[in-house]
Amino acid sequence: MIKLHHLNRSRSHRILWLLEEIGQPYDVIPYERDKQTNLAPPELRAVHPLGKSPMVEMDGRLIAESAAIVELLCARFAPQMIPDIGSDDYVQHLELMHFAEGSAMTPILLNLYVGRLGEAGAPLHPRITAELDSHYRYMDSLVRPSGHFVQDDLSAADIMLSFPAEIAMMQKRQKDFPNLAGFVDGIHARPAYQRATEKGLG
Repeated sequence: MIKLHHLNRSRSHRILWLLEEIGQPYDVIPYERDKQTNLAPPELRAVHPLGKSPMVEMDGRLIAESAAIVELLCARFAPQMIPDIGSDDYVQHLELMHFAEGSAMTPILLNLYVGRLGEAGAPLHPRITAELDSHYRYMDSLVRPSGHFVQDDLSAADIMLSFPAEIAMMQKRQKDFPNLAGFVDGIHARPAYQRATEKGLG
């Protein structure tokens, strides 16, 4: 049995969605953000020193980091979601799996934290906005006519890129990046995504 340590309103939603897609039995261990600080609760630090979610327990091992979790779950239970090793698609798969957290999330998090500084953060906003535009534009250019990244059906890269794509839509960028908007509409229409949302509240 797979156990998911799931924090509400977090990147953990991707893992909950993936578990629904692959149809493997799992248990959810839920955690709620602090209503005052919006931070993860201290109970998560009892599970992992960084105190972050998502984390999964599988085969007696605790696994952190979204991309590692997605890669492992897909390789074991849904190999069709990872392109064949040695193919050009596999190279792009690797790039986008790392891009989702290593590049795309950097300006998103900067925008969040600097936004809390008020006027003190104003000098940084033009650069952050430019970086957001650049990353969203890149993602928008990679969406295939099928509405997916890398492959023409759901892949591990789609799972990972869902979070930054959803952030772009939360920032009301639908008209600027219509391919990304279509991608988000497509994943939200999937029954597995809807089940994950019902269970994890987004």
